[in-house]
Amino acid sequence: MSGRLVLRHGSVLDVSSGDVHRADVVVEGDRIVGVGTGLDGDAAIDCEGGLLVPGFIDCHTHLCIAQTRIDPFGLPRSVRPLSAVPVLRTLLSLGVTTVRDAWGADAGVRMAVEKGWIDGPQVLLSLRQVGTTGGIGDLWAPRTGPVDFFEDPSLPDPIFNGADEARAVVRRMVRAGADWIKVTVTGSLAIGKGLTDLELTEDEMTALVEEAQRRGGRRVMVHAHAARAAELAARAGAGSIEHGTYLDEAAVEAMAEHGTWYVPTLSVTQSEPTATPEGAAEAHLESMRLAIAAGVRIAMGTDNPVRPHTEVLWELRHLAAAGLGDAGALRAATIDAATLLGLADDRGEIAVGKRADLVLLQGVDLDCSSLSTRIQRVFHNGVEVGR
Repeated sequence: MSGRLVLRHGSVLDVSSGDVHRADVVVEGDRIVGVGTGLDGDAAIDCEGGLLVPGFIDCHTHLCIAQTRIDPFGLPRSVRPLSAVPVLRTLLSLGVTTVRDAWGADAGVRMAVEKGWIDGPQVLLSLRQVGTTGGIGDLWAPRTGPVDFFEDPSLPDPIFNGADEARAVVRRMVRAGADWIKVTVTGSLAIGKGLTDLELTEDEMTALVEEAQRRGGRRVMVHAHAARAAELAARAGAGSIEHGTYLDEAAVEAMAEHGTWYVPTLSVTQSEPTATPEGAAEAHLESMRLAIAAGVRIAMGTDNPVRPHTEVLWELRHLAAAGLGDAGALRAATIDAATLLGLADDRGEIAVGKRADLVLLQGVDLDCSSLSTRIQRVFHNGVEVGR
């Protein structure tokens, strides 16, 4: 639609303060050009009785592994990127307008969205989860030896040992188009072992962070379930700790001191607690309590498809229940997530000059318990998304 579109007679959420106020929002092109009362445009949508919030941001998802994790041996390689098409469409229809892929998607997936070949949120890439020999990114079986389900020139070798190889693995990922560097420092909750391991040395972690910074100011996102791994990463200058199921006071203090974000991916343990190791769901909530008390900044991420991508907005429900409250959960999924990703100048709030990523919810309350049922309209880059 050309010209100015005014979203009229609705309420608008100020995600920074949690306040809701009546306002019209004017969109021109892909930008918000007006927020106020009595505004006009070339076309209008009546938002009476609804709440406008910024597009949601998932800082930890996996776009390309929903099918390959089910049958890693029996599917053609093309299934990996092609399976992202319905996932991206689903996320966009649920109001998710920006995602950070935590491994599995290559630069072609990002390009397909940018060029409009497929519909979806804006995609930031990490390509592979890098790690040391024996870590969860080092796929190996006694019968076969090395196994790499993601072997592809566009998804470079993720294994390194020592500080020099750590720098080299960052260079490989950047060369292939990575926006972030994803590293695994502990074992996997899904596998249920190595959760308190430290799979990197201090020198290796520091080398990753420093090399990423040298390469265009990139940052490192760190898979770390346990406290010592999170503390090591925070002290090295990592951008975010992912999961953080078993944090303690020393870990969250280090995260707060060094400005390290926490992306708790609560959906992993809270959506179906019985599917996780005993005590993990309770420990995860305690980690959240400690992080909030220490003043650690928190951003929304799901780790889907551990849970189906259709459940992406459940994460806000879990964040609210874990101590952020509804307003805090909405902030974690908008302006705070944008800040973590270095995009707050462009999106994450409803303000003049920001990108017109908007979600119209039915009703004006902030209740996050069933957000997906409340979505009436979604706008991405100023264009309404078909649902």
